[in-house]
Amino acid sequence: MALLAPERHDRILALLARDGTVSVQQLADSFAVTRETVRRDLDQLEAEGALRRIHGGAVAASTPSRAESSLQERLARQSEQKLRIAQAALAYLPPETGGSMIIDAGTTTEALAGLLADRPATDSSARRFLLTNALPIAQRLSNASSFDVEILGGSIRGITGAAVGAQTTTALQRRRADVVFLGTNGVDAGFGLSTPDTAEAAVKTALLEAGQQRVLLADSSKLGRTSLVQFARLEDIDVLITDAEPQAALAQALQEAEVDVVVAP
Repeated sequence: MALLAPERHDRILALLARDGTVSVQQLADSFAVTRETVRRDLDQLEAEGALRRIHGGAVAASTPSRAESSLQERLARQSEQKLRIAQAALAYLPPETGGSMIIDAGTTTEALAGLLADRPATDSSARRFLLTNALPIAQRLSNASSFDVEILGGSIRGITGAAVGAQTTTALQRRRADVVFLGTNGVDAGFGLSTPDTAEAAVKTALLEAGQQRVLLADSSKLGRTSLVQFARLEDIDVLITDAEPQAALAQALQEAEVDVVVAP
């Protein structure tokens, strides 16, 4: 069955995240479409700022270190991959009775929250404790029968729906959860994990320190990328769940940092 345009776009971006460049002929052969169709796909993605056209193909966009898309734009991007990552993350949930977890703000972590909200409770007395700094995630899980939900206070960043600031980080200093599920804007072999905003970076660092097991959810478009503010080293996470194998340099760095890499099926 021929791929629809959004599916082709997601695969093009995944290939760029993995290889850094793609050719028109390569994509036409891979998708079984005409070169003209591929050129239209690349033109549209370039107009959206997702890549840069070169003769015969495209390369990954040189993203400004403080660039941030709106929550709605990010929810629509790589949605299939984010759902696969979220499904793989279910294997890392804490015990159903008495377990505690933290979910960071982000579109992939929000996909995880959606799966949790839709899961039927297996035992009416079993309830996990869930802490989040994300308004959309707290709202999504507020009526879930199998969770006791607490939202962190602080100033709300409209672009991400995340609570940030001293009130947020201070509260996290008094928390230790079984597992934290974290999002990021970039995962780089040398720079580690990064995000565009200083206040949000401080909260992410505090979130990591509040989790006994630290699970990073990052689709392949984030691999090999950096943003302005580093909030953690690769050594600070235990598990990376993504949708494609990292490039060689990043894969080596993750191995040296003893990070378990899970590629979602």
